[in-house]
Amino acid sequence: MKQFTIIGLGNFGYYLALGLYNKGHEVVAVDKDPDKVQTIKGMVSQAVMADATDRKVIEALGIKHMDAVIICIGSSMSDSILATLNMKEIGVERICAKAISEAHGRILDKVGATDIFFPERDMAISLVEKLNNPNMLDYLPVIGGYSIVELSLPKSFVGKTLRELDLINKYGVQVIAIKEVVPDRVNLIPTGQFVLKDSDILIIIGSNENIEHLRKTVEKS
Repeated sequence: MKQFTIIGLGNFGYYLALGLYNKGHEVVAVDKDPDKVQTIKGMVSQAVMADATDRKVIEALGIKHMDAVIICIGSSMSDSILATLNMKEIGVERICAKAISEAHGRILDKVGATDIFFPERDMAISLVEKLNNPNMLDYLPVIGGYSIVELSLPKSFVGKTLRELDLINKYGVQVIAIKEVVPDRVNLIPTGQFVLKDSDILIIIGSNENIEHLRKTVEKS
């Protein structure tokens, strides 16, 4: 079990707090709006009304040694920046901060955020990829220029082994897992002898360029 503090209980922060708590972690949810605190009370480990821009108030919460503090303030860029700075100054080691623009993200990086995320941008990019490629079921950007995607199996892949497909050499993408519907299981790091079924889902990693090349090839097959 890990310990997390979520600061800012808008939609993103609310569902993040519930998700982490439901995974069995200790979650402290913080917002300066009493109505938002009341809404999530009893659904997480602790719900606290506090202003994260006030350093003394934040220090009094005793969150310095949390596994991570996630700042989900989206309504005020200045509050987000000040809250991030406060976390840095009180000694929080991992500070995850939500950014609403590239400029906001650069400032958060400068004041001490260790992880910066762009939920609206990333969701839009993911939706673009899904709409652009009907075979793509999910999309997750990783490091710059690389992504992990879920790909429903094209007909031309059915009945073949991974060795026969040789995706790593032909397209420069690596199959890291296969989701099977029947039986319901996930095969991590499958071997080259794995025979693909029409219900299987490939989970692949590769450069965006190589994934796009594979996508176009699959569409033609």
